[in-house]
Amino acid sequence: MEFDFNEDQKMLRDTARKFLEAECAPDKVRAILDDDSKTYDEGLYAKLVEMGFTGAAIPEEFGGLGLGYLELCVIAEELGRALAPVPFASSIFLAAEALLIAGSDAQKAAWLPKLVSGEAIGTLAMSEGNGVPSARNTDTRLEGGKVNGVKAVVPDGASANLIVALVRTSSGDSAKSLSLALVDASSGVTATSQHTVDPSRKMADLSFDGASAELLGGEGEGLSLLEQILDRAAVLTAFEQLGGATRALEMGVDYAKERFAFGRQIGSYQAIKHMLADMYVSQELARSNAYYGAWALSTDAAELPLAAATARVSGTQAFQHCSKNNIQTHGGMGFTWEVDAHLYYRRSNHLALTLGSLRQWKDKLATQLEKQNQAA
Repeated sequence: MEFDFNEDQKMLRDTARKFLEAECAPDKVRAILDDDSKTYDEGLYAKLVEMGFTGAAIPEEFGGLGLGYLELCVIAEELGRALAPVPFASSIFLAAEALLIAGSDAQKAAWLPKLVSGEAIGTLAMSEGNGVPSARNTDTRLEGGKVNGVKAVVPDGASANLIVALVRTSSGDSAKSLSLALVDASSGVTATSQHTVDPSRKMADLSFDGASAELLGGEGEGLSLLEQILDRAAVLTAFEQLGGATRALEMGVDYAKERFAFGRQIGSYQAIKHMLADMYVSQELARSNAYYGAWALSTDAAELPLAAATARVSGTQAFQHCSKNNIQTHGGMGFTWEVDAHLYYRRSNHLALTLGSLRQWKDKLATQLEKQNQAA
């Protein structure tokens, strides 16, 4: 089994890296981080659309390139490396995947071309507070084509035109009481921006007051569809985390080579060597698990839930580890605003929570491993 990208995919990675190095320097990230009035870098996102990146895994009949998930994984890694302050993940990893999984032909035709072209921004609104979304903690309701309720800390919620929301369609605590809805954000939706650890990727609480909506998928299938969406998004996000972890490691290595203390490069000291070696190990472990997830995603393998949880846990741990130790490698300079190390630390903590907490994914990983052992 070959766990590597082919030459065309590696060429796409090189193209994406050169493009983002030219168009998404750290000052672009800081500009969004520092400005509460800007929800994302509209100019950069328009250029990503022009490059065709948003349509990499979208079928051609819906305006995409129809390349596949491996190509989208390559792009995700480079977006993570550059800390791109754009709603790419919300629109493509979440909203577009929800449509591809559960959308009718009419829903796909109406929204996928808009997501590909950047005409619409999408997102997923699932949580209403702490804990894993369930029938017991979901009160947002869909009745008569209207949604009423509140969703908390929705990624790119203030920018979204299309919201895939987990809603209640019947009473009771059964999983069958929840469904997914496509909500048009143009009426009856109020966004309240939230201050988070990484303002370069905005979050918002959403209030639905009679917002126009329609079912996405079958009634009562909300939680099962949500699990499928999150599995796919977990693999893609793992590549985004891998890109960030790799760049944080590179920053630490470069600084350890150029910084001298007591007449020696600090990289020659054992403590720094061991720290960088540990970062490399965690990054490579995340890479191998992300590649396993990419295989499962691209082949729609039965192992996808296990591979997604593995990639998610490993990617989260690697990015947090590498970004934190990158700051430590930089020493006192690493804690200053002027050094870019904190940008990666912010993003690592942001991504650690966007699809559910690390603890939730560890629990899922344990469950999937138990199922695998029982089936063996």
